[in-house]
Amino acid sequence: MRGWDFSHIRGRYEEGRDLPWSYDALVRQYRADGMQLLDQDTGGGEYLLSLGHPPANTAATEGWPPNAELCRQRLLPLGIRFAVCDDPAALPFEDGAFDLILNRHGAYDPKELFRLLRPGGVFITQQVGADNDRDLVRRVLPGLPKPFPAQTLACQRPAFEQAGFALLHTGECHRPIRFFDVGAFVWFAHVIEWEFAGFSVDRCFEALLGMQRELEQTGAVTGTTHRFLLAAQKPPLPKATKG
Repeated sequence: MRGWDFSHIRGRYEEGRDLPWSYDALVRQYRADGMQLLDQDTGGGEYLLSLGHPPANTAATEGWPPNAELCRQRLLPLGIRFAVCDDPAALPFEDGAFDLILNRHGAYDPKELFRLLRPGGVFITQQVGADNDRDLVRRVLPGLPKPFPAQTLACQRPAFEQAGFALLHTGECHRPIRFFDVGAFVWFAHVIEWEFAGFSVDRCFEALLGMQRELEQTGAVTGTTHRFLLAAQKPPLPKATKG
């Protein structure tokens, strides 16, 4: 898999159709062409390119090697600054370089974001929560611990406040994910390997047979996603007063 493209199982599963917010709408609410924009952990640059932001004002990072190579091919010829980086606490940009930083389902460090933003700059993220797909994980790999237990709004909110941010928007929700054939679930579990660590068809075969029986009876295998949204602003400089 290159980029972050689930078209291979399009129509064979569904998720994320009824979130109580729109990440895209929130991004477009704050984005303006004159801003310096960074898309952190951009995947293959798919969402970044959909924004149509001026390339001269755009930067991106990605750390996973297949996606990083894809970004080199897609983004650099357009004039977008691109850097390979898998350390959210050490991004290769100068202090105060950006007006807007985006991060959809990637790792971040609030202190580093505060360093990179200009006064008044905004960070917007939608994140996969700690409880994402846990009911599905328990079915095929019982006893497997959560990979990112601090991925909750309750944990992340104070981290941003302590870094100096003011919170603009927050939200958190749990919603259904449905698979309409077991093969789609197998592909999904292989791709989301950090959630389904150690998954294989052989190891999980009996559990997969149980999923097949459920699907034949109900039409779908259903689990639960966990998402949260956070938008935070670095305080603007105080307005000068006339003496």
